[in-house]
Amino acid sequence: MTAPSAQYDFVSRCFYPKLAIAEDPVTGRAHTYLAPIWAEKLGKSVFSARQISRRGGLVGVRLKGDRVELTGQVVTFMVGDIPFDL
Repeated sequence: MTAPSAQYDFVSRCFYPKLAIAEDPVTGRAHTYLAPIWAEKLGKSVFSARQISRRGGLVGVRLKGDRVELTGQVVTFMVGDIPFDL
């Protein structure tokens, strides 16, 4: 879910009950989908966003062509390697 905000360009909340995730605290993936929507609504390409879940956070969002750049504080929760040849 997403909505305009007086303090930020937009706010959001993310729920994934089929994946047994009651609410995602802050998700970058959702913001990559929200960037083009808000770019069209607001006529700009750089946003300040807040995910307003209980452990929410701030996300800097920049739409760059067909890419979305996200900035903010992060916590590493997993590290891994994907083995494949390019």
